[in-house]
Amino acid sequence: MTDNALLNLTEVEAIARNAHAAQTDKAGRPYAEHLQAVAEGVRARGGDDEQIAAAWLHDAVEDDVVSEDWLLHKAALTRRTKDIVMALTRRPGEPPESYAERILATPGALLVKESDLAHNANPARLAALDEPTRTRLAQKYARMRELLGLA
Repeated sequence: MTDNALLNLTEVEAIARNAHAAQTDKAGRPYAEHLQAVAEGVRARGGDDEQIAAAWLHDAVEDDVVSEDWLLHKAALTRRTKDIVMALTRRPGEPPESYAERILATPGALLVKESDLAHNANPARLAALDEPTRTRLAQKYARMRELLGLA
């Protein structure tokens, strides 16, 4: 596959927006707003195009809006982008420690997860949730930041 055969960021964004079009986040907002915030956060943190593409797709396999087969075998993306997306894809029943280890072992994944956690833990975003959910998620995100050495 040559570089000019790869999807560009506009195409990756369109795929992600289309795939997640029916989804909303826990506060009822369009899920694409989260994807855009993560991608913008990756860019602001100095991430490259492969990491930005992964940011757009970071929840796609986990949320079953694209298949792992499509991502790994059909998507015109770099191996590094695919590796980052798969590193960020939680497995059912997976302990947080194993998830964090995989992220830390995958070049480029930590920056994407850092941006994801920053948006997820944004106080304005959490404020839209009920208190038990807000508390549970804040603790979950703080624990993951700790496991990733971001605390």
